[in-house]
Amino acid sequence: MTNITHYVGLDAHADSISIAAAKSGRKPAEPLGRIPNDGVKLLKRLDKLGPREQIVCCYEAGPTGYGLHRYLRSAGIHCDVIAPSLVPDRQGDRVKTDKRDAVKLAHYLRSGDLTAVWVPDEQTEALRDLVRARDDAKIGEIKARQRLGKFLLRHGRRYPGKTAWTGMHLDWIRGQKFDHIAQDRVLREYLHWVEQGTDAVKRLAADICELVESSSIEPLVKALQALKGVRLITAAGVSVELGDLHRFRNARDLMGYLGLGVREDTSGKRRRQFSITKTGNKHVRRLLVEAGWSYRHPPRIDAHLKKRSEDLPEEIRRIAWVAQHRLHRRYRRLLALGKPRQVVLIALARELTGFIWAIGQQVQLRTA
Repeated sequence: MTNITHYVGLDAHADSISIAAAKSGRKPAEPLGRIPNDGVKLLKRLDKLGPREQIVCCYEAGPTGYGLHRYLRSAGIHCDVIAPSLVPDRQGDRVKTDKRDAVKLAHYLRSGDLTAVWVPDEQTEALRDLVRARDDAKIGEIKARQRLGKFLLRHGRRYPGKTAWTGMHLDWIRGQKFDHIAQDRVLREYLHWVEQGTDAVKRLAADICELVESSSIEPLVKALQALKGVRLITAAGVSVELGDLHRFRNARDLMGYLGLGVREDTSGKRRRQFSITKTGNKHVRRLLVEAGWSYRHPPRIDAHLKKRSEDLPEEIRRIAWVAQHRLHRRYRRLLALGKPRQVVLIALARELTGFIWAIGQQVQLRTA
């Protein structure tokens, strides 16, 4: 973008927007006031700065969503949505207000130190809401199972079988009887919550399978399923959160975006490395850690993986096969070095991110 005269930071909340602007040059950003969260009033304030094509705006991603972004874009004003965890912090600054946040955004927008997130089209955003709803349902199911399991354990009821939460296990739970009617009713309620959670997960998973086929991200969802441990729900979750992977220059950029880069403190001859930054998209990071667990097994193409990959280009299948060999070797090597299992899984997730980026470079999303 050229001929930009004003860089505008917006600290957007449900009821208000604090505005600050930095002119091109070196003068400090200045606050422009606070207005109700209303697109028409915001445009009137921005129009006072100059022509719309010479204004660039930004605000942090959050619960207010992308409505403001789409409204400003439709009005001819460039607007970015910024990753909050990647906004630079000034060391020693202990005062945080909406006005200061807007000024900081305007300053760093002008200096080019902000990281914009991918803004999905409305259909993809709706699919992402569905994927996240399924994640929430899964969390609810797990918590319901934990409550029921702890209740039974408190009363000495231990399942004699090997695998929990199977049909046989649930039948065993349904057959439990207590001396007091109150405890029987507690068992009934806890079991009802578990069954409700399981049904919700199944319904939402079926909805995702149905609706992803007509979405713009379907080619990427299909391609990612060539990877071991990445089935449709995982592939859909990664795709709706990341979108077009061509926007990342290399795999390392994607790793950093997901918070899988390693924190480092290097000064002179001293070099210290810590845990991962965790500054990126936590939804994708969790999915990749779960998928990485599959690579503890030796490389193999089973019937399910073969079926998922049969219509994909040869290059994508080759990348996925290389991933199996590399990640399994990595798993065995790190375990042999005595690394904790959780550290190994994070390392596998970081390596898997590189292969996801490579596959993403072979795929073109559909136009919305």
